[in-house]
Amino acid sequence: MWERLRDKRMAEKIVTAEEAASWIENGMTIGLSGFTRAGDSKVVPVTLAERAKHENQPFGVNVYTGASMGADIDSVMAEAGIVLKRLPFQADATMRKKINDGSIMFVDQHLSHTAELIRNGALKHIDFAIVEAVAITEDGMIIPSTSVGNSNIFVEQADHVIIELNLAQTDALEGIHDIYTPARQGEREPIPLVAVDQRIGTKGIPVDPNKIKGIVVTNIMDSPSSIVQPDEETAQIAAHLINFLRDEVNAGRLPQNLAPLQSGIGSVANAVFNGFLDSEFTDLTVYSEVLQDAVFDLLDAGKIAFASGCSITLTDEKMKHVTENFAQYRDKLLLRPQEITNHPEIIRRLGLIAINTAIEADIYGNVNSTNVSGTKMMNGIGGSGDFARNSRLGIFVTKSIAKGGKISSIVPFASHVDHTEHDVDVIVTEQGLADLRGLAPRERALKIIDNCAHPMYREQLRAYYAEALTRGGHTPHVLEKALAWHVRYAEEGTMLEQEPALVR
Repeated sequence: MWERLRDKRMAEKIVTAEEAASWIENGMTIGLSGFTRAGDSKVVPVTLAERAKHENQPFGVNVYTGASMGADIDSVMAEAGIVLKRLPFQADATMRKKINDGSIMFVDQHLSHTAELIRNGALKHIDFAIVEAVAITEDGMIIPSTSVGNSNIFVEQADHVIIELNLAQTDALEGIHDIYTPARQGEREPIPLVAVDQRIGTKGIPVDPNKIKGIVVTNIMDSPSSIVQPDEETAQIAAHLINFLRDEVNAGRLPQNLAPLQSGIGSVANAVFNGFLDSEFTDLTVYSEVLQDAVFDLLDAGKIAFASGCSITLTDEKMKHVTENFAQYRDKLLLRPQEITNHPEIIRRLGLIAINTAIEADIYGNVNSTNVSGTKMMNGIGGSGDFARNSRLGIFVTKSIAKGGKISSIVPFASHVDHTEHDVDVIVTEQGLADLRGLAPRERALKIIDNCAHPMYREQLRAYYAEALTRGGHTPHVLEKALAWHVRYAEEGTMLEQEPALVR
């Protein structure tokens, strides 16, 4: 422990999780480290939930994070009923249920926006920042673990800081972080990042030692990622995307090593990234949020030259391999705060290729990535909007059907729009790819239906579009039928018409 806690002034601040949790009062706002199950505060939040259950009196806190938490932390806090408001992203079934029944207020935010809203005082002030670290340096700097997320802004803005010093996380992580925090808007300089592998900040999070109220020593690894392995459909999606990128290179619109790649979280995005393994592309770079299994597979294969992200989120087997062999990755990785990984200025400057997952897309290219059937929150918008609007190529991937064909992922009108047609360049399903750049709405509709929709739904989509054309308009719709597919699914358990629709 003393090799990790090198600022000896902090020795007297070591406390139990129970004591640390006792400092947090009803109605406070806490900022927790963690980004997609990595580098999250693991002990104090759970202890806080246990304390609230045993005290049996009204207790609730507002919870800010980087993204989703691991170790069932969101679930434990939700079950204990202590979460008043949660932002900006979550991925837990128990919390999702409480968000959708109104028990928890959820603020779904672009991940690059949270730090700015905290900095300018638009969100409730943070009382306690609770952040995981692998070390505290001689000069009191906090060295994060497997994610940075919003930890730096939480530490900067909070009244008090509690550090979870995690001895289970490898100390080899020290040195891979690049902590850069912009000044207030109107007072800042341009962010001086012009290359994926460039360092512009410090190796850790600076902190006023007087802010550190306590240090809790922990010994718990990150929760493994729950992504599943690639399947036939995701392999087909990857093949369509690789062919498209190959054509872009041949047309001179992309260099031989493409452009910096970004991939959203989850099984489909990870599987699509995995498709680069069998491609001719090499010397690739990654500028993303989450570095998932596929990134390390590509590093092992010599396909990726450098990867910059906000967190390292891995399955159990891959986590074990990476942890045991971390020395071979150290000079090829950087972890940054999420307002830097997701910053529009940098995304536009570097000219990223962004690959994110859709729940559904409509025939004009509007994408829903958050709300099932328009009202039921899944996880949140995450960083997909940060990247889609500002990237060189904003690509959305999805399987064309779900629930065994009862749901079509290509619909007449998206039941909730997170990414308008103006931010979506390419849609890919296992059926094919629609390049929407330079196309008017009527051109987009035909391309999306023909290339991306599942055959069992194509005629139904064509019939809707043909009827919409009779109504006229720049973006033709049959307003009274635009959401009829979602209504049919709610009433009949399928979007598929009982009698096949005829093309008019």
